[in-house]
Amino acid sequence: MQNRIELVILKHLLNEEDYARRTLPYLKSEYFSEVNEKNIYQEIDKYLSQYNALPTKEALLIELDNNSSITDESFSKCSGIVSELNSDPDTDKEWLIEKTEKFCQEKAIYNAIMESISIIDGKEKRDAGTIPELLSDALSVSFDPSIGHDFIDDSDSRWDFYHRVEERIPFDLDYLNKITKGGLPKKSLNIILAGTGVGKSLAMCHMASANLLDGKNVLYITMEMAEEKIAERIDANLLNVSLEELVNLPKQMYDKKIDRVKGKTSGKLIVKEYPTASAHVGHFRHLLNELRLKRQFIPDIIYVDYLNICMSHRIRTGSNVNSYTLIKSIAEELRGLAVEKNLPILSATQTTRSGYTNSDLGLEDTSESFGLPATADFMFALISTEELEDLNQIMVKQLKNRYNDPTLYKRFVLGVDRAKMRLYDVEQSAQGDILDGPVFDNTDFGERVEDEVKIKKGKKDFTGLKV
Repeated sequence: MQNRIELVILKHLLNEEDYARRTLPYLKSEYFSEVNEKNIYQEIDKYLSQYNALPTKEALLIELDNNSSITDESFSKCSGIVSELNSDPDTDKEWLIEKTEKFCQEKAIYNAIMESISIIDGKEKRDAGTIPELLSDALSVSFDPSIGHDFIDDSDSRWDFYHRVEERIPFDLDYLNKITKGGLPKKSLNIILAGTGVGKSLAMCHMASANLLDGKNVLYITMEMAEEKIAERIDANLLNVSLEELVNLPKQMYDKKIDRVKGKTSGKLIVKEYPTASAHVGHFRHLLNELRLKRQFIPDIIYVDYLNICMSHRIRTGSNVNSYTLIKSIAEELRGLAVEKNLPILSATQTTRSGYTNSDLGLEDTSESFGLPATADFMFALISTEELEDLNQIMVKQLKNRYNDPTLYKRFVLGVDRAKMRLYDVEQSAQGDILDGPVFDNTDFGERVEDEVKIKKGKKDFTGLKV
């Protein structure tokens, strides 16, 4: 039966140009099990590429005859096959495309499995870490029916797109929802920039906790702190007790609080630890498959704490590559995973050394690589000063925003309760206190922007920011 579909594919490749142009980008010679059929496919593909037209039977036979790698015996068999490749205009085209796509998918998966076995057996000198990528590429084989967007003819679909309510993962913080138009959309990479100890992990733990209470399934991947330490921070947040109090909380009271949280949500939160610089998206894909199979868990959002200490599955450990290439590769792979799994990923990155003491972070303060802000969909900085700490506040500054105008609410403050690992909205009047003069954002990624501060009757308010 498999050989039969191969002959059907060859017949239509030779006789129908539309079918050939639609399927040839996805077909591969190794998908054909018989050597003679493989030779015929290769000559059709080569002819179309060279002459921008399908060969006639006569031309195909001449090309086969001129191929020095084909023996006289093989040529004779190829000739017999070609003579049977007659046009069949009655074949249902949609059925044929569907069957061809399925053929490609099955062959790709089979070949990937066989190649993986060879790697495991040591027959191929390739790193076992490439196996997840091989399988992932095979599983992603799919015909793309789209040939582009017609500006005039597709105006109705464009209008529908403008008015479609995109599904997002909302924040429980007012201004973060405002600047993202309601939360993080699917298929996106979102980055927090902050110095050491400012609050990257605190922010991610808080957001993960809020997602859980919102009924979402949350996967939190940590490579900086142990699973238990992350879980402790989330406990403090959700149970509304300080880290210090948590240690002394009686078991009965602890269970009562956990039950209360359980009653508030239908979601799950999984925390998974990897050693620093030991995991990449290949490991994350494997984890997602394991969680789906063993726990029936499919996340709505993934947190990666944090990006700079991930590995790249495209770059071997110890390879002589610069930080720009490495970090950009990691960011691209994470964003690719977000697209593949149809969910948002939120991660974090460190500031440069100068950024540690900078009270006004910009994209130029991104540690190691400008490739990260170039890849991210949404990026914001967390800024802490002694003055803000005294007020139990932290400043948020937008750095890049594909969801909204980044000059809207460019800066704002959030309340922070470090003991309970929480962020919270502050009084509106507090927002004006973050600035006392013109604010400038001067980076390699944009023009110099000035945010004027308006002061009403000696009292600062949030209207000082561009809205």
